[in-house]
Amino acid sequence: MYHQGNRDLQDAFGSRALADRLEETLRRSTFNEADGAFIAAQSFFFLATADAEGRPDCSFKGGPAGFVQVAAPDELIFPDYDGNGMFKSLGNIAANPHVGLLFIAMGEKPQRLRVNGTASVSQDDPRIAAIPGAQLLVRVRPTDIFPNCPRYIPSLREVEPSAYTPKADAPPVEPAWKSFQAFADVVPPRRR
Repeated sequence: MYHQGNRDLQDAFGSRALADRLEETLRRSTFNEADGAFIAAQSFFFLATADAEGRPDCSFKGGPAGFVQVAAPDELIFPDYDGNGMFKSLGNIAANPHVGLLFIAMGEKPQRLRVNGTASVSQDDPRIAAIPGAQLLVRVRPTDIFPNCPRYIPSLREVEPSAYTPKADAPPVEPAWKSFQAFADVVPPRRR
């Protein structure tokens, strides 16, 4: 789980033994029931990707609670929803499948979970049809799953979900920017 850059800093700060103990006691490569429940309760996460040259990108991914699911002990899935059409994250996955996901609960009991692994994107997975608003499905195979200390997580509450969160019983809400003169003539129609 650690490379030489990690080890050099661990040694400089005297934390190598602690890092090793954290890896021994908290790190796993398959999801457990608690991981699945925590992930399913979240309405957002952060996705880190990099292109083939290692240039990083970090993206916010949001949806209704449960939009990310642990489908099996060695598989996490989440939908890709209509966005700005840049496909920065999913394009990076096509070039370099290594990903990092960070789930954070900012409520009364702050908590966070990191998931590192490899991802793939599917256009024809039959599960897409059952997910309101999904246009693609992303699968993540974990290599490292571990909780992180929540001490610096602020105490925040979700007041209401985004108006753009896909719903099974309502048509999608289009963001105003898609009708701006600078973009309106190039915005593609929704695929689903």
